Amino acid sequence: MRKPIIAGNWKMNKTPSEAKELVTALIPLVRDAACDVVVCTPAVDFAAVKEVIDGTNIKLGAENMHWKESGAYTGELSAAMLKECGVEYVILGHSERRQYFGETDATVNLRTLAAVAAGLTPIICVGEKKEEREAGYTDALVTYQTLTALTGLTAEQVAKVVIAYEPVWAIGTGLTATDEQANETIGVIRSAIRSVYGDAADEVRIQYGGSMNPKNVKGLMAQPEIDGGLIGGASLKAEDFSKVVLYDR
Repeated sequence: MRKPIIAGNWKMNKTPSEAKELVTALIPLVRDAACDVVVCTPAVDFAAVKEVIDGTNIKLGAENMHWKESGAYTGELSAAMLKECGVEYVILGHSERRQYFGETDATVNLRTLAAVAAGLTPIICVGEKKEEREAGYTDALVTYQTLTALTGLTAEQVAKVVIAYEPVWAIGTGLTATDEQANETIGVIRSAIRSVYGDAADEVRIQYGGSMNPKNVKGLMAQPEIDGGLIGGASLKAEDFSKVVLYDR
């Protein structure tokens, strides 16, 4: 059985004081969670959040990282920087990074290799746009994105990564893939991994990342292929996020 993982992606929200207030409220609400719980915060919040979550079941994640160890990359953060701040997970290839900041499948792969080499757990985002789904390209696209991102990893390494299927048309729009649509596409992703990495596909945790919230989480998490969620808006309120984390209650 794969242990579910629920990760919050705060995006560009929460100052350090607001972040501290949020996780302080979250800790008692999720202390008995049966899944792994992660909060992926802006870098300026790392210290404030880490101080509060130390000794709890909540883990710290970052929203992006560069693939180089150091250098003239203004505004970027390296894996070593993240690790020293107590970060354990890192989101890579989010659709907003691809759309606004020029992320490509090739650079997602470079970031993935660097994260794994540093001992971080990458949460690799893949997913199609609305017009791509309507044209029937979903399966081919998520297969290509997934296998490109994992290129260069061993099966043992692949087994430990997290994939987040995030249909771009369902992010921040209030739209959600049906339970069956999400499960089917995540099954395609798992089959793609199996075609190259064999049984490691059975260990890879694959989240759904398109507007999962307290109202739809139970239906999505009841699907056999779905191992968790990458939560956007619902992760910014402790009560809402805890209801997603405790979906099985």
